[in-house]
Amino acid sequence: MKKLFVSIAAASLLVSGAFASVASKAESNKAVAQAKTEVKKEQKELKIVQEAVDAVALTNKVLAELEKGNKDQAIKDLEDAIGKLEVVLSAPNAPALIPIDSTIEVVDFPGTLQDIKTAIISVKALLAQNKIQEARAILDTLRSEIVLKVVNLPLASYPAALKLAAKFLHENRINEAKNVLNQALATFVEVDVVTPIPLLQAIHLVEVAQKEAKKDKKKALDMLDEAKRDLKKAEALGYTSDSDTTYKMLEDMIEKVEKEIKGKNRAEKLFEELLEKLKEFKEKAVKKINK
Repeated sequence: MKKLFVSIAAASLLVSGAFASVASKAESNKAVAQAKTEVKKEQKELKIVQEAVDAVALTNKVLAELEKGNKDQAIKDLEDAIGKLEVVLSAPNAPALIPIDSTIEVVDFPGTLQDIKTAIISVKALLAQNKIQEARAILDTLRSEIVLKVVNLPLASYPAALKLAAKFLHENRINEAKNVLNQALATFVEVDVVTPIPLLQAIHLVEVAQKEAKKDKKKALDMLDEAKRDLKKAEALGYTSDSDTTYKMLEDMIEKVEKEIKGKNRAEKLFEELLEKLKEFKEKAVKKINK
């Protein structure tokens, strides 16, 4: 009978742990969903310059017309494209890069911290054998991030390229005009804004723990435990921050909150300090990458 009670108790603990894990995972997923919504909002607020978009479309049309031998129409379209960019250039404080398109990419590494460590060991072994492409295939999976990709037209060079192409067309130097236009279309600059998902999840989990600390200690502690795992995951994936705060400092702060919850449970100020540091750390971990 005693063994039966022990078995039931053990099973109860396992079920409880499973529910806790499910709850924290659900909150982590909620954090990603909220972050996606925020990035989509940023994307909507991004000012796509229609004149620049039209100029690019006309550039492609010019190339198509030239392939058909319609030089006169190509010249007309090219002049229209140049005119549209003149409008952009005439704007006060026109930026060097003009947004013409944007997309959102979400990549979330599905494995555990141990999976990341194992993958890194494999990559190092492959690199030691000069198996670069095999290593690259693994490295490409070691990402957990939301990326806002913005394609930009370089205002310093694109209009000049169109004018040069127009000059060549007037001189009947068709192939040279085509080359200039194709080169211009290859000069777009992609700017990626990369936000690490594990940091977003850690912040959200701490916020949930803050709300639950007085009502449900166990749930709060489970959330904090998951937040620590997310921080370790972010660190293992190589996401760095320009903050003076370190991953170790954040983990120590979480452990301090956990200790307080287990004790007198007066962790309000500790939560505020932790969230302030976490958010500052995350903001300075967001990277802009020009491609």
